[in-house]
Amino acid sequence: MNTIRVNQDIRLSEGFSEYVIDSERDLELTLSGEGKCQALFRIKHAKSLRLRGYTADDSEMSVLFWNESTDPLVSDESFEVNERAHLSVAYGECEAAETRRKIYVALRRPYAFAEVHSATLAANRKEYRMNVVNFAPHTTGEMNNYAVVLNQGRLMIDAIGTIVKGAKGAKSHQTSRALSFESGQRSTILPELLIDENDVEASHAMSIGRVDDEQLYYLMSRGLTMPQCTALISAGYLLPVADVIDNEEVRNVLKAELERKLSAL
Repeated sequence: MNTIRVNQDIRLSEGFSEYVIDSERDLELTLSGEGKCQALFRIKHAKSLRLRGYTADDSEMSVLFWNESTDPLVSDESFEVNERAHLSVAYGECEAAETRRKIYVALRRPYAFAEVHSATLAANRKEYRMNVVNFAPHTTGEMNNYAVVLNQGRLMIDAIGTIVKGAKGAKSHQTSRALSFESGQRSTILPELLIDENDVEASHAMSIGRVDDEQLYYLMSRGLTMPQCTALISAGYLLPVADVIDNEEVRNVLKAELERKLSAL
């Protein structure tokens, strides 16, 4: 495991690697990868984070940012995806501290593919602004955002799928869902599609709502308490974010951490 405390250029090698971000300063990181590479970044602390990522042609890069910081985090991230490259980037946000993320993904060359995932447990203000842009023909961009909003939680997701003129055969799809257990939470989801080409596929799906009372009643009738019901349903919503990493041992560790956090609610 590598600890990042200063600005760095990080070149991911084939296989899996793990990093810890633990710094008292504003960090600037450059991330690149070739072949099939995967990385887990545990964020312990950083005043702010600015990251620039690049994928080589025909590469497959999967990155999971697991935020464990109890201090507010501001992050500005952009990724360039090249020809026939596949990028998977995911965000696990389960701490109570405020988080503001700006995410930009550019599908620069034909047949580039990118998927952006977020799983958020919002007990404070969580804000995402993400834009996936199809610049080239036959590119595909996908966004999947899932959140559980707790008491005093504030969630804002601005999800933009953009297809520029000339990006024929491009695809842009997004799904964003926010779930709450009681009234009083504030959730705002803005699904946007900005399309400047005719020969494309594009869609968005969005939902904001409370857990069904009958579902809660059913679980509680089986002997579960309300906190246990909250943890169980939240886990089903949020745990799939760890699947972006094709490493069973790491996935099991992350899922166990999330389950312990949910059980402590």
